[in-house]
Amino acid sequence: MPTITDNPPSYVKEDLAQLREHLDKLPSKAVDQNLIIATWNIRHFGDLTEKWESDENDSPKRDLHSLLCIAEIVKRFDVIAIQEVRANIKALRHLLKVLGPEWSLLMTDETKGYRGNGERLVFLFDTRKVALSGLACELVIPDDPRDPRKYELEEQFARTPYAVGFKSADKTFILVTLHAYYGKGTERREAELKEIARWLKEWALDANSWHHSIIALGDFNIDRKGDKLYEAFTSTGLSSPPEMDKIPRSIYSVAGQADKEKFYDQIAWFKDVDGSDALSIKYKQCGGFDFQGKVLTNRDLTKNQLSWRISDHLILFAEFDVRELPEG
Repeated sequence: MPTITDNPPSYVKEDLAQLREHLDKLPSKAVDQNLIIATWNIRHFGDLTEKWESDENDSPKRDLHSLLCIAEIVKRFDVIAIQEVRANIKALRHLLKVLGPEWSLLMTDETKGYRGNGERLVFLFDTRKVALSGLACELVIPDDPRDPRKYELEEQFARTPYAVGFKSADKTFILVTLHAYYGKGTERREAELKEIARWLKEWALDANSWHHSIIALGDFNIDRKGDKLYEAFTSTGLSSPPEMDKIPRSIYSVAGQADKEKFYDQIAWFKDVDGSDALSIKYKQCGGFDFQGKVLTNRDLTKNQLSWRISDHLILFAEFDVRELPEG
C-alpha cells in the first residue's frame, strides 16, 4: 500500500506540474510585504483511501493523488480557513505531512449532534509568513437570564464560530470562520447570520481600539446577493469587495454568471465611518481558483465524482498589503 510520502507515479507528477503552472497565475507570497488569506469548504474532509487512484468500489473516493492536488492549492496561501473537516482527521494529518514542517494548524473539536454534522473548523497557516498572536476562542451566545439583550438564536450556533488571532509583519488581525447551519428552511440560518453579524460588530468596536483587524470568512450558506440571508449577514456593516461578486464559489457555477449564483463562501470586514476599510492591513485584491480541468487530468470524472475527490466548493481568497504605508 502506498503512502503520501512515497515517490508518486509519473502521471501524478505530470498532473501536479501542470497544476503548478495554473497556480503560478495567482498572487505570489512575499515575506513582510503581502498576506494572502483564503477560505475553502473541502467536501467531507475526513478519511482517505491510501491508493494513488481510487475506484468506484473505494470509500472514501479521496485518494493520495487528490490530496497532493489539494496540498498544491493550499500552499499558495498564507493562512486558510477550512470548513467541513470531519471527526476523522486522517486526510488533514496527511495534508500536513505534505505541506511540511513550516505549516501549522489550529482546529476545533468535533461538533456533536445532527446540526453540527460531526464537523470541525480549521485554520492552516504558513509559519514563515504568519504567527499566532495569542487569541483562540469559540463564539457562544450568553446564557444569562439577567442579560437584557434579545438574541436572534434561542440555542447555540449549530457549529460554533471559531476566532483566532494572527500576526504578519507586525500587523495583527483576527480571523473568524463559520460554517452556517444548512437545513430545510432558512429561519435558523438567518438567525445565525444575524447573530454572528452582531457579535462581530460589537467585538470590532472594541478590537479596533487595539488596532486589530477583524475579518469574517467561511461558508455562510448564503443563496443570493440581496436575499434575506445576505441581508442578515451584512446587517451590521460587514461587506466584501464588489469584485468578489463575480468570483464563482462552486464547481456547478455557470461561466459568467457567478454574481447570480450561490454566495455561500465569503470574506468580509467592516468599514470606518469615512467608508475606508476598518483594517490595519491594506486590501489589494481578491480572487478564486477553479481547479476544474487542472487536477486529476488523467481521469474522466463527472462534477460529482470530482467533488468527492477535491471539493464541490472553489477556493476564495483576498490579498492584503502588510507593509508600513506612508501617512496620507
